[in-house]
Amino acid sequence: MHGRPRKTAKAEDLVASAAKAEKLRQLQSQLLRNHNDRIYNKEALEICSKLLEVNPEVYTAWNYRKLAVQSNLESCGDHEVVQSIVNQELKIAEIALRRNPKCYGAWQHRKWILNLGSDKADFDQEFRLLDQLLKADSRNFHGWNHRRFVVALKNVKEEEELNFTTEKINTNFSNYSAWHNRSVILSHLMKQNAPGFDPREKVLTEELEFIHQALFTDPDDQSGWFYHLWLLDQIIARDSPFLISSWPAHGTEVILSSNTSVKDFQHFESTEYAQYIRALPIVLYFNQAVKGVNSTTVTVESIFTENVDLIWKPLSASNSVEAHCWVTYLNISERDCNSLEPYSINVSFGNTQGLVSSDGCPLSYACQCEFSLKISPYSPGSCSKESNVNMVHWDNENFSRSEFLQIRPFLMSYQRQKIIANSELLISEWCSETLSREIMLFRKLISEINCKIAKLTLGRLLIARNFILSRGIQLTKNRTHFEETLQLYDDLIRLDPSHIGYYKDQRSLVLMDQVTSDEESLRKHCWLPKELSLTSAGQSVCLRLNKLSLTRIGFVERLLWVNMLDLSHNELQSVEGLEAMQLLSHLNLSHNKLSSMTALEPLRPMISLQALDISYNEIGAHSIDTKRYQCASSPLSHPAGTCGDVQGFEDFDPEEVKLYWDAILIFKHLHLTQLDVVGNPILNEPFSSLMIRLVPSLQWLDGRPAQQS
Repeated sequence: MHGRPRKTAKAEDLVASAAKAEKLRQLQSQLLRNHNDRIYNKEALEICSKLLEVNPEVYTAWNYRKLAVQSNLESCGDHEVVQSIVNQELKIAEIALRRNPKCYGAWQHRKWILNLGSDKADFDQEFRLLDQLLKADSRNFHGWNHRRFVVALKNVKEEEELNFTTEKINTNFSNYSAWHNRSVILSHLMKQNAPGFDPREKVLTEELEFIHQALFTDPDDQSGWFYHLWLLDQIIARDSPFLISSWPAHGTEVILSSNTSVKDFQHFESTEYAQYIRALPIVLYFNQAVKGVNSTTVTVESIFTENVDLIWKPLSASNSVEAHCWVTYLNISERDCNSLEPYSINVSFGNTQGLVSSDGCPLSYACQCEFSLKISPYSPGSCSKESNVNMVHWDNENFSRSEFLQIRPFLMSYQRQKIIANSELLISEWCSETLSREIMLFRKLISEINCKIAKLTLGRLLIARNFILSRGIQLTKNRTHFEETLQLYDDLIRLDPSHIGYYKDQRSLVLMDQVTSDEESLRKHCWLPKELSLTSAGQSVCLRLNKLSLTRIGFVERLLWVNMLDLSHNELQSVEGLEAMQLLSHLNLSHNKLSSMTALEPLRPMISLQALDISYNEIGAHSIDTKRYQCASSPLSHPAGTCGDVQGFEDFDPEEVKLYWDAILIFKHLHLTQLDVVGNPILNEPFSSLMIRLVPSLQWLDGRPAQQS
């Protein structure tokens, strides 16, 4: 056992151990000979039984017994003999389990036998054995897994099993396995709308009252807290996906200038958007990962491209077929740039089957998003690749504030609250009221004891309540508690430094939620870049989220309109999430903790990105960077016989590919005019030379003209 000092073996113990080892070797040799010669008689099985009594962990012995059972059953059809074989195998497995209750081989063999002859098994004996084993160790997950298997095999009512978990929990609040089994049973009962378990709000309310008894009896025991976390997820989670944000937003007018800059009437400009590619992105952002987004499930009505020709792509760093965010591009021809009349574009989905969540749940409701596109006259040569571009400076003196700057979060412009059914309004009100009661309860608990996990739970409750309010259902109520939640995570960082990474990530999400929650909060972080402020149609806005100690990026669905973003002087190790920001043209990631080029992989699909600052990170500082080989587009991640992006390496020197394959994969997709890499260990003359050849549009490298670098 753990924590027990090892004692020096006595002479007689050594002799007994040597004799046991010799007996074990003899039995193993006999078993292997019988196995090889396919001998399955009574004497051979007896040798196998003796071996398993000495050491139940010999997997070959269990497999041998399976072959023996199959052979003997094929040669005998007598009912009594078959019954005898089943009983004998169950007895052997029981002896092994009483010797070692956590023997994988014995549990698997017992399950296999029951599947083979369930009509001949004594299920009462099976439950008696399980009761004895779980009484000896109530947290034996092997026993709980086997009990679920036996219950399903015998078609025991789930309500009876739920009562069994109640009995075990009342005996011992610390029985994590019982809490887990309870969650499994309740999930199924509520999903099936079983009698007595509908509506789910009534069930969850009763379960909260039940778990409170455990939490307040022993607040330091973690078993009940995990079950409370599961209940919290049931309160706020929804099976059906729904749209939470889109770009262009519903009801807006987008202006595409002659140099393909995108602007709208709300001063949300995307300066020099898609400078060399005449394509307008349409972005759909859902509350959970979905699949099946294509021209069949989503209809885009416009004069530019036939709907059937549109290709929807998932924006995910993992290259998955499922994603929260999906994008397609409307190609704008020069012929379309000569009209002064606005074009109407309509996006609709949910009217046909196929667009579903990861679990196969369809959309909550059909949705329609309509916006207009106005294109100013095309000027030949205005979007030439050879045109000079001024270098962007990120210093404070290059930005200014304006009291006339108007910010309106695009998330709110999508009026999804008008689509949600009245029944869902009532459910969300119940969610908010339930969470408010839980918040008050745990505030009281924290005021009485200094409990780390209670602080964490309170923080999660506050986040959950803000999440419910952010769904646009209760627009009359202000979302609050940000400062309280941030303080809770600050306390946890101090009290529990072993989990500091998790706490910092959660704190970052809360801070991002606070910053993007309303117009007033956003305004504090929006600045006007002096060098880009004067354009033909309005002003550029830079969202400055620098010096916030962010370790994670979140709530990007509220930032789809942003074209200039400053995330410098934070603690970011990844930029996952930015792939959804298809209008982003200027990005500052300097002075963070990015340790490799693969951390930049989410930037690959951002065709509008022009200026990128990754200076003063840690790229190249680590001689062994395992993240390079976890990269979804790594050559090592492609199955044998596939090429993927590996075909793009033939134009480069093998030594360059060996050293910089990740940089090649990422930067060859971008149309950068400015790149800053200074301050990273990876920077040297060969790397600079590679970047200039890899990105032909590059005009500025580390503050100097690219040709001089």
